Amino acid sequence: MLIRFGFEIEIETAEPVPMLLALSTRPELADDIVFEREIQFSDELPTNTYLDRFGNRITRLVAPGGQLAIRSDGLIDANDAFDFQDLSARQIPIPDLPDEVLQFLVASRYCDSDNLINDAWQLFKEVPEGGRRVQAITDYVHANVTFGYQFGRANKTASETFREKSGVCRDFAHLAISLCRAMNIPARYASGYLGDIGVPYSGPGDFSAWFEVYLGDQWYTFDARHNQPRKGRIVMVRGADAADVAMITSFGEHDLKYFAVWTDEIGVNQGASELHRLMQSRPKAEPLVFPSSARVA
Repeated sequence: MLIRFGFEIEIETAEPVPMLLALSTRPELADDIVFEREIQFSDELPTNTYLDRFGNRITRLVAPGGQLAIRSDGLIDANDAFDFQDLSARQIPIPDLPDEVLQFLVASRYCDSDNLINDAWQLFKEVPEGGRRVQAITDYVHANVTFGYQFGRANKTASETFREKSGVCRDFAHLAISLCRAMNIPARYASGYLGDIGVPYSGPGDFSAWFEVYLGDQWYTFDARHNQPRKGRIVMVRGADAADVAMITSFGEHDLKYFAVWTDEIGVNQGASELHRLMQSRPKAEPLVFPSSARVA
């Protein structure tokens, strides 16, 4: 399944501001990427890319002040299968967990699972351990939290989402992660591209957040926002929560002026022409021009 993916973002700063961008795909997708243009900027800027402690590709730069356009575009040969979820998967006792998984059992900046322990055990103690308990948590969050961009805020924690019963996709993920951790199930945050592939159109494109749990001897994908297996996920980042993988981390003020994301399945023949077009597209230093029909953040 060929998917064209990418984004266009415009920000504005009053003065030079150091920034970290978590806007690249995960390195392990390299074998599936047909073409991916490195992040482009409307101004010629010195940048550096490094891998953080979770293995995410982070781009480091200083926004020069004024308006700055940021863009990436690519083509991936993605797995055509829907998310695989094994509800019979076994929950691993804590002493038997791999060392690197233990960090996803403890509370983090937005996943304050220590504040939800009593609620989690009251709600889910009667549900069998493992995959069925994770699905029960996913069902609960999906049914009890109302989605809406107006409900999102940058510093919202899982316990606040639990009380307010509203949020955006990252809040759904944070609450589900926290309830899992409160039940001793390792859970981590994931974000990336998720287009309306195989499902009805849901509106303008956006990045999406979901979560992954460690059961048996592997990680499984769950999505409390949509609560159904999906296909075409393109992982950009993973971490303990969104604090580790913010789309833009700025060490100074910036305003988001424009935001558009696309994740579209295309045919094989169309894919060849798209690849040619991408290879011949504008050079890095040429100003980016945005379509007026895209959603403005």
